Amino acid sequence: MDSDAPVPVALTIAGSDSGGGAGIQADLKTFHQWGVFGTTVLTAVTAQNTLGVQKVHAVPAAVVEAQVRSVATDLAPRAVKSGMLANTAVVRAVAASIRRHGLTRYVLDPVMVATSGDTLLEPDAITAVRDGLVPLAALVTPNWPEAALLTGVSEPGLRGMDMAARTIVAAGAGAVLVKGGHLPGDEVVDLYRDGESRHVFRHPRIETRHTHGTGCTLSAAVAAGLAHGASLPDAVASALEWVRAAIAGAPGLGAGSGPLNHFSPVPSNAGTSASSNAPSVPPATSA
Repeated sequence: MDSDAPVPVALTIAGSDSGGGAGIQADLKTFHQWGVFGTTVLTAVTAQNTLGVQKVHAVPAAVVEAQVRSVATDLAPRAVKSGMLANTAVVRAVAASIRRHGLTRYVLDPVMVATSGDTLLEPDAITAVRDGLVPLAALVTPNWPEAALLTGVSEPGLRGMDMAARTIVAAGAGAVLVKGGHLPGDEVVDLYRDGESRHVFRHPRIETRHTHGTGCTLSAAVAAGLAHGASLPDAVASALEWVRAAIAGAPGLGAGSGPLNHFSPVPSNAGTSASSNAPSVPPATSA
């Protein structure tokens, strides 16, 4: 790691989103806003927009490994996140590459289904994620449906979220943030748990259809905070605050589930150079 680099480097390993609201595109926008130099490993090319995913083309595993090698051996990322990994071969390639290059501060967003409901991970790859990637992760950020698939826990609500979080930590993850936005209610509950502590985040639900790329954006913001040297709990709290503001200020694009406002200022308590230098936010269009 180049500790003297003028700008911290972060790496995203994910698929593309031609609509620009999720995936690699959302991650790079997030890194930029948080004052982090973003590098990328492309795992899949998707044709998608706010209405859904029309086509997916997975990148060969050998090409994924070569991309990680290129970044890791030259630009030395301080933090890494992964998103859409498409299939078992790519999952295994990513796991092997993380181990081979000693990549740390790894945030695993186990992307399985798009906001539109389209499948982004082949069903037989879930086991590979659980066994190969979860033990390497400093943080795993599943939404409730993903947490249920990873753990087999079916009881919804805070009790089920806590059971799933405990199971994922027991499988080797450093910490887990189970996101409760998919569960019904006027309040959104997210649960953070590591080996020693537990914290529940509660926020009033924002009634909007513009939530495309929320998980990608959140995990990228956590990775950006880690790249700046924030503690994991602080990085999670700041990322949740920022994503909430980005949802509230969504620009109202597209006819379906629109993207967030990636121009939202980084929280002043985030401890990053970006928090004092964020550009002004353009007026958002009402949804």
